[in-house]
Amino acid sequence: MKSRIPVVLLACGSFNPITNMHLRLFEVARDHLHQTAGPELKLLCGADVLKTFQTPNLWKDAHIQEIVEKFGIVCVSRTGHNPKEYISGSPILHRYRHNIHLAREPVQNELSSTYVRQALSQGHSVKYLLPDAVIAYIKDHNLYTRDSSRKGSSTQRNEGKPSWGEPAPPARSSS
Repeated sequence: MKSRIPVVLLACGSFNPITNMHLRLFEVARDHLHQTAGPELKLLCGADVLKTFQTPNLWKDAHIQEIVEKFGIVCVSRTGHNPKEYISGSPILHRYRHNIHLAREPVQNELSSTYVRQALSQGHSVKYLLPDAVIAYIKDHNLYTRDSSRKGSSTQRNEGKPSWGEPAPPARSSS
């Protein structure tokens, strides 16, 4: 077994809520770096975050340059995004492209925090999409439900709704 090289990965994003695919980013990036690089500190992001470098007034050019020039980026592929296009379309990213590692996620998945929040607000199960501890926290704090935004509803539970980690009961037929 070849020796492992220490890698420190710093991730940014909302992780709201954190999904198994967010955690998977670290695994894919670590494996990629162990095959291609030495000990380093890198910004870890999905291709969707790399695209935000092009959003006016979201990132300062000086910050982007410092991140890419001094530390580098590990960008994990994401369905519907083209990180090579984002790099070629940005003068800063293009200049430091040698310090951007593109890691391909072999199991493409369109899971997003936005999808999870929508599913929870509709009472759908998110079991196996989120770590069990995250599901428990969301349930305990009544997060991402239609009622959670109402004042005083943080301890109320909706009758007839499934618990967060369980599938909804089958629909009854009218016949």
